Amino acid sequence: MHVVMFGDQHVETLGGAQVSMRLQRRFLERAGHTVTIVAPAVHGPRARSIAADDAYLDMRSIPITFDREYSMAWPGRGTDRWVDAALAGRPPVDVVHIQGDFWGAFIGHRYAARHALPVVHTMHNRVDVGIEATAPFPSTVLAVLNAWQRRALDVQSSGDADGSDGWAFLRRFAGRSHAVTAPSTHFARRLEDHGVVPGGRRGILDLHSPGSRVDVVWNGIDDEVLDTTLAEAPEERTPGPARLVWLGRMSPEKRLLPFLEALAESGVQAEVEVIGGGGQLAAAARTVARTRPAASVVFAGRLPYAETLRRIAAADAVVQTSIGFETQGMTIFEAASLGTPSIVSDPDLATELGAGFWRVGEGKRTDASTAALAEALRTAVAAIDAGTPVKVDPTIRERFRQSSRTAAMVEIYDRVIAG
Repeated sequence: MHVVMFGDQHVETLGGAQVSMRLQRRFLERAGHTVTIVAPAVHGPRARSIAADDAYLDMRSIPITFDREYSMAWPGRGTDRWVDAALAGRPPVDVVHIQGDFWGAFIGHRYAARHALPVVHTMHNRVDVGIEATAPFPSTVLAVLNAWQRRALDVQSSGDADGSDGWAFLRRFAGRSHAVTAPSTHFARRLEDHGVVPGGRRGILDLHSPGSRVDVVWNGIDDEVLDTTLAEAPEERTPGPARLVWLGRMSPEKRLLPFLEALAESGVQAEVEVIGGGGQLAAAARTVARTRPAASVVFAGRLPYAETLRRIAAADAVVQTSIGFETQGMTIFEAASLGTPSIVSDPDLATELGAGFWRVGEGKRTDASTAALAEALRTAVAAIDAGTPVKVDPTIRERFRQSSRTAAMVEIYDRVIAG
């Protein structure tokens, strides 16, 4: 089959959704399918490092971040004509897989509607939480975003048009989809609770249909990279202080600065590596200089994916600090696949992981305080120093492999095409 994926950002930029789309493409092609990925073109230094690839259709775009890492394509008739022309010379499209929440989703749904194609929409993000964490006036931003969506998708019916919060925004996408998938059980159930379920055709929502459920398909890890990393990892722990890794985008919702504050408050003797980049890098460095933690802190910057996995495998624990934002929490699943436990702040992610973690705020639903995180750090480091860390769930390694995740998604493709 020919699968056309639409994303908000080019898959060669940083981000969990982009990593997942790259893996999905590779394993779909390995299974004999054709994949085309439609996304905004990249600007700046990153653009020069992206090799030409026939699978990529790079739409005209404008940069939207100071580092020019991310860009947007405007959904409209001009873009529609460009996408139609670009795909006209390729094999007939069997299914549209939308893996965006903004302009990529608008453009993808418009394309599917024009050509009467079945749609699978993967919900990667908690739109409401993300905007609240990053925008100065979140309710206004959401109202504008909903109005833009109604116009871009040509929403006509008053019932479908109601609502201006994050859930209403996601419901309109779901109503135009034949299947909705989520990368975790907790996010799937939350979507269902808010009526974000597949409608089966454009503009129709049927919350009582037996098929109106959200399919859970974890984002996976590359089988070969996993096996290589495991083969290269030492059998015995290298002596020394506890080694902790924090990794991700340095933005407010990821809560890097509270982690660094808690690290200093904890007083633990540890080696801490911070992997990633973003707007809070300078603030993070200032926080370390001001708080002077007993632990050493190294900012490693952005690393290639395989190298990041090697650092996780060599660590004693991965520290996860965002709360309510993650729809899966890839880093802790990658860690568990490599046998590395985690310190987990988000109770939903802890439940999804099942075992192999130290929970922040034990006994409470959510505890975002630095005191709770500091206590969890002390507990984890003490266990690591004593040689008694928690044990990860050994079944996650096989369940998290991308080959199994691709097989699950192909079943969904077959179902919506047949339907």
